[in-house]
Amino acid sequence: MKLSSKHVTLLVLLALVAISPMLFPSGYYYRVGALIFVNAIAVTGIVILTGYAGQISLGHAGFAGIGAYACALAPVHLGLHPALAAVLGALISAVLAWLVGRPILRLRGYYLGVATLGFGILVSMVLNNERQLTGGPDGMEVPDLGLRGVLKDWGLDLTNGQFWYFFSGICLLIGAWLALNLYHSPTGRALRALHGSEIAARVVGVDVAREKLKAFVISAVYASASGSLLALQNKFITPDVAGFMHSIEMVTMAVLGGVGSVLGAVFGTAVLTLLPQVLTAFGEYEQLILGLVMMLVMIFLPAGLLPSILRKLRGAEA
Repeated sequence: MKLSSKHVTLLVLLALVAISPMLFPSGYYYRVGALIFVNAIAVTGIVILTGYAGQISLGHAGFAGIGAYACALAPVHLGLHPALAAVLGALISAVLAWLVGRPILRLRGYYLGVATLGFGILVSMVLNNERQLTGGPDGMEVPDLGLRGVLKDWGLDLTNGQFWYFFSGICLLIGAWLALNLYHSPTGRALRALHGSEIAARVVGVDVAREKLKAFVISAVYASASGSLLALQNKFITPDVAGFMHSIEMVTMAVLGGVGSVLGAVFGTAVLTLLPQVLTAFGEYEQLILGLVMMLVMIFLPAGLLPSILRKLRGAEA
């Protein structure tokens, strides 16, 4: 029986999560792997918004910041368990995305990009300036999940990088499964139609405004979940999680790997997370080489790394 592209993607991701630890030279790489998975969740949201629906956002780190600070603030001020606080952060992000998205998604192209950039900057400013609540630029601690006793009975250590590696990997698999199901659903077909041409999509009966808003809200929830996982894993958070550069990193990871592909999003995230660590050997030239590599990829592999590599492999087989 021939496997569908959805099942192939999920099997590849499952194999990646399960087999990669066999290649890790030390426990430090479990933390790196967990960071890749956490970032890939947010980038999967960018794939839904940009790859499926054709909309651009330069402020999605704002939603990651909301998810992260919900895990820090809700347990202290509302008495919520950190896991429930993450759910609350996702709900707040969804509501804000709906409220913000209604007016700004009427814009197109770089106008939309600038509008979303303004939202991200606004969230970052609030987190930086409300020192009494958020700790300002110094950040704040995130309460523990409180599962040490239960996990210890199961032979697991919450502070262990292995736990967060596999937990983040499972969350990524769930997020990828949902995104792939969305792609093959009527909503996914409507999003792809408006990506091709909003006018044509409107002619065939697609409610363009509603579908664009739907993609924006879903992608915001992905970003919020990523921010919450990052906060819970590090047990400390700063406003950098909502900063402009984090938004740019999300978009760059998606474009680098292949913005229309969930597997490409994970691939691009892994490359952009690992490459700076490899380039540290070049000292002060690290950023220069990283920028040059990204430029060369965009010039010679404009479809993204993974789609271009797969296309060449299929051509070689033919």
